Amino acid sequence: MPYNLRGRNVLIVGGSRGLGAVVAEKFAVEGCNLAINYLFSQEQADNLASELAKKYSIKAVTIQGDAGLAQDCVRLVQSTIEKLNGLDIIISNAGWTKFTSFGDLDALTDEEWDKCWATNVKSNLVLFKEAAPTFNANSEGGVFIATSSIAGITAAGSSMAYSVTKSAGLHLLQCLKASQGPKVRINAILPGLLLTEWGVRYSSEQIAAWKDKSTLKHEVFLDDCADMYVSLSKNTSMTGQQIVIGDHRDLQHDLVLVMSYVLGLFQVYSGCFYAKDTLSDLFSTDPWFKREQSRYRATKTPKATPQARPNNDSK
Repeated sequence: MPYNLRGRNVLIVGGSRGLGAVVAEKFAVEGCNLAINYLFSQEQADNLASELAKKYSIKAVTIQGDAGLAQDCVRLVQSTIEKLNGLDIIISNAGWTKFTSFGDLDALTDEEWDKCWATNVKSNLVLFKEAAPTFNANSEGGVFIATSSIAGITAAGSSMAYSVTKSAGLHLLQCLKASQGPKVRINAILPGLLLTEWGVRYSSEQIAAWKDKSTLKHEVFLDDCADMYVSLSKNTSMTGQQIVIGDHRDLQHDLVLVMSYVLGLFQVYSGCFYAKDTLSDLFSTDPWFKREQSRYRATKTPKATPQARPNNDSK
């Protein structure tokens, strides 16, 4: 049954600029009241809140806070509940990275790794933990959607720390989904290249290369990405999902590995690699599949019947 968004109270962490600001307007169109979090851009946040409140006849407030600080995450949730008289949806959109050469292990300091972890992983835990009692007390529960990245499911991105922490953040959401249901729906959005203030920091060569790897040959459009937050919020039958927005060839090999693994499990239960010749042909070029197929066949090769050996003591 669809979740009616009109009158819902939404906290958008990292909501003053870029994707967060577009997401804020999408929820305003639906009639949601908004708490827009910002770190430094107070003027942008205030202007956005004022514009959306006037245009869509909703309540919109701004709250300063650093998602990388646990105490600020707690305060963001508490202030939202106080200012909007409730909380139904959290959009955890804050993130941090430092643009570096991906393979340079010395590019980030310990403090920068810690900052990536605090902002990209721990903030989700603290926000969820603080909001959980309210979500569970709501008659229709609550919604928690985190902005991740395709960097979290590929070995690529603006930095190794960003890729690693986005991946860890996705696993955290899976753990929360498995343990904190059924009243809270927990999902993640994984955008590809967004040309926001962060995205344009890539070189023109890097942006062109990303587009070339995309089947669609263009970056991810902000409106397309922002629409998914609203769709997931309305859908009461989806939780624990990782929705990729965009297309990138780096994802294709990962898909083959996953499908090969699933196929391998199926074949363990079916007991025979030969029963699925069509699927075998499909994955015959994958190294993992070929290795496991050879290993399986080796275990099924009939062993030669031992021949009787003469007694060495006999003459």
